[in-house]
Amino acid sequence: MDLMAQSITHAYGGMVILQDVSLHVESGQIMAVLGPSGCGKSTLLRILGGLEKPDSGGVFTTGVAEAATLNPLTYVFQDFALVPWLSVYGNIELALRHHGLSRADRDARIEGVLTRVNLREFAKALPKQLSGGMRQRAAIARALAVSPAILLMDEPLSALDAQTRALLMEDLKALWQQSGFSAVYVTHNLSEAVQLGHKIAVLSRRPGRLRELVSIDMPLAARRDDSPELLAIRDHIWHLIRDEAAMADREMVQNG
Repeated sequence: MDLMAQSITHAYGGMVILQDVSLHVESGQIMAVLGPSGCGKSTLLRILGGLEKPDSGGVFTTGVAEAATLNPLTYVFQDFALVPWLSVYGNIELALRHHGLSRADRDARIEGVLTRVNLREFAKALPKQLSGGMRQRAAIARALAVSPAILLMDEPLSALDAQTRALLMEDLKALWQQSGFSAVYVTHNLSEAVQLGHKIAVLSRRPGRLRELVSIDMPLAARRDDSPELLAIRDHIWHLIRDEAAMADREMVQNG
């Protein structure tokens, strides 16, 4: 299933946040969305997921989701959003309760995603007993349990330390190698964007416009921070956003 945004424009209280943004997220690809602070990345993700309605433009899908898909569009948040009094198993089960699955079907899905994120031995653990990286892996497992057509990921690694973030990026690459999921991956981190994005939508500072769509043909498994090809792409994107990122930060400080 493909996801498309066409000429999205949106404002809050008269302040235009996004202006005429069009994207095409192809099945089996990760679209990274990158831009300065306040450029409307998270707003765009909420619009793509149907949580907000744009002032103009629209979002639509083409193709048919797989038969196993319970939620076509599913979120992964930066704060994990795990229910603290439920175990890892219980948090994943919560996402499956209202889909009319048998107990056996629910168990099979939960066991499957726990295996994929390497958390089977922690199925009975509470979120507070897990490291930050493990909590985010549990949140990703919960999202994968409904077999989404497209994952909507809102800065999912930003709350983690640098080492954990690097390890989880490798986990996400491995998961994509296993299942070839589709995703929109919002981030302010240039390294994450070039490590995970098949395409990178570079937005301008507010109001966010699509400055450039950068494609990376290198397989995810082959991507390394010291790769000359990736370094060249990073340099190109950094030159696109450097001055605007500095101006956006100044504006956010001035506006409180």
